[in-house]
Amino acid sequence: MLRILCFFCLLLPLSSFADTRQSTGLVLSGGAARGLAHIGVLKALEEQGVQIDAIAGTSMGAVIGGLYAAGYSVHELEKLALELDWQQVLSDDPPRQDIPFRRKQDDRDFLVKRKLSFRDDGSLGLPLGVIQGQNLALLLERLLVHASDTRDFDRLPIPFRAVATDIANDKKVIFRNGHLPQAIRASMSIPAVFAPVEIDGRLLVDGGMVDNIPMDVARDMGVDRLIVVDIGTPLQPREQLLTVVDVLNQSITMMTRRNSEAQLATLRQEDILVQPMLAAFGSTDFERAEQLIDAGYRAADALQNRLAGMRRESGGNLALSLARSAEPRTPLITAVRIENDSKVGDAVIRRYIRQEAGKPLDLQDLQKDMGTLYGLDYFDQVEYRVVHGEAGNTLVITTREKRSGTDYLRLGINLSDDFQGDSAFNIGASFRKNGINELGAEWLTRLQLGDRQELFSEFYQPLDAGSRWFVAPNLIAEARNVDAILDNDPIAEYRLQRYGYGLNLGRQISNNGEIRFGIGQSWGEANIRVGDQQMPDFSFEEGYYQLQYAFDTLDNVDFPREGEDIGLGLRQYDPALGSDERYRQWEINLDKAVSHGVNTFVLGGRYGRTLDEAEVITSSFQLGGARQLSGFRQDALAGQNISLARVIYFRQMTPRSFLPLDFPLYLGASLERGRVYNDNEFDSGYINAGSIFVGYETPLGPLNFSYGLNDEAERALYMNLGRSF
Repeated sequence: MLRILCFFCLLLPLSSFADTRQSTGLVLSGGAARGLAHIGVLKALEEQGVQIDAIAGTSMGAVIGGLYAAGYSVHELEKLALELDWQQVLSDDPPRQDIPFRRKQDDRDFLVKRKLSFRDDGSLGLPLGVIQGQNLALLLERLLVHASDTRDFDRLPIPFRAVATDIANDKKVIFRNGHLPQAIRASMSIPAVFAPVEIDGRLLVDGGMVDNIPMDVARDMGVDRLIVVDIGTPLQPREQLLTVVDVLNQSITMMTRRNSEAQLATLRQEDILVQPMLAAFGSTDFERAEQLIDAGYRAADALQNRLAGMRRESGGNLALSLARSAEPRTPLITAVRIENDSKVGDAVIRRYIRQEAGKPLDLQDLQKDMGTLYGLDYFDQVEYRVVHGEAGNTLVITTREKRSGTDYLRLGINLSDDFQGDSAFNIGASFRKNGINELGAEWLTRLQLGDRQELFSEFYQPLDAGSRWFVAPNLIAEARNVDAILDNDPIAEYRLQRYGYGLNLGRQISNNGEIRFGIGQSWGEANIRVGDQQMPDFSFEEGYYQLQYAFDTLDNVDFPREGEDIGLGLRQYDPALGSDERYRQWEINLDKAVSHGVNTFVLGGRYGRTLDEAEVITSSFQLGGARQLSGFRQDALAGQNISLARVIYFRQMTPRSFLPLDFPLYLGASLERGRVYNDNEFDSGYINAGSIFVGYETPLGPLNFSYGLNDEAERALYMNLGRSF
């Protein structure tokens, strides 16, 4: 007993010493890209031996502070800031290679990129933010998967708090516990830019609205002194307030500066204020990460004399050291659970998740699987988390149905003019009704009016979870103009009208392609519209088998930088199916994009062949239009056999923005060589053509202005919204 008492007596002086050591809290403010300066401040503090005992952060301060508190080193944070694709992170769209092939097909038409969504009751659904934050949420989950189940933030290697705002009542919400990635995501939900985050029935937005420099929050964590990093955005002068976006940003800045000044007024003598020189940086300057980090480092390094009093010569944070020296942050998954409130069944969602129970978490595959699920267009957000329990680690996949609805309307327009009074004009729309049953059946209807008219409707029914096999019946009605040519001169223009139906059985090939086998019947008539009225009108019937293959790995359908797009179709017309004639046709389309820096080349072409004798008007392919033998009006050339080879070059002239409103500008040109001919009466010979164009990637879709010419002395000006090539 005496020995025990002596032992405790020896410990008393050490305990008294520990109690007298002053603790230090770090306060990291919000400021979007400017918040990357926090990394430089942390770097300087570590070099000077300053140990942080607690962190409170808002918005980007919550991101940097949360990662640091969870065990990320300054070196890891710096590497993330410099290497992340911020353009991708601050968007919702997954990489196009990851989305299901069915959704890639939506890009094939001339329809504009943006779509209107409708709820089940038919009302128009509008999102709560321009960006839903899908990719940002996935990034935070990936980075914090090792700590995402730490419900008490005081149990992190460094105790941490994040601040958000309840937009329903303008109240400050302080996250002391919960799901760490979700808390950080809520803290940086800039109103109108990012959709609010719903947690426990509250709708939460950026904490900067009520407490951009959460000094009071840090003091409540029991620290003795503060290091406060203020990277707040300054007000813009009147002459720079030019748009509604500028005014909105200024309004938010005014609110954050007002509450920031109230917090800074509470600074005490023992506190240290760090204000990096960031006047030259904007809130979207993520591409200047290295300079922002350096600005933060220099600001903290200049305060060495004052920070010297906070230096600790010995000791250290054992939990933080262990977190940084731990094994890779990939837990062993023992089970997978689906939490789903959408129209599609749990089995469909599970089918897209490749993670197997009993194996370490494969973050790379999981990120791609999340992108594929989100690309189905059923969900506001697709999230995951790892729940640690006595039985092991459960991967929980959470899907939230779109509040704005899952039925979509898309619009489009194109126009061409040949400077000789002959123009082509088309407007179109498509409506897709999603989630008709738990397997994810869809009903797509497409309408086009103008020079070429079309009504197409297809019911797409997956036969298994994951849509590997599917059946797709369809109806079609179309009307288009086709030239009748004799001795290389057009002698009449027919108006060809066709009505039909078909049935396809298909198989998806991963996210990149599909193959279909189908049968169909159609009938119609061809009537003289312009020209020799002595030529006969006629009616026709068609019945056919067809095989179609499509493969698409383009990273961007409008201005691709890499990948390829292949389409192959084989069709056999057969009297056994009601066809007037027996003949065969096949067609192949190919585009391959290769890039070097800001320069991109798209190499490809098109080849169509009719193998047997057939009525020319009903069996013709068509060429003509921008980069389809430029100089001719749209679909000006018709023949049973066509060939086209082309090289398209374009260069991005403006940098990508990190704002939702991003309008990169492209300049480009094309060289083309093609031929159109029938087995008798007509052969255009090889025609050389070229074009120059300006492309503008608007929120609605790509807007293109082209001027084309060819060696047949044809000239044309084109305007197209919705399809580049």
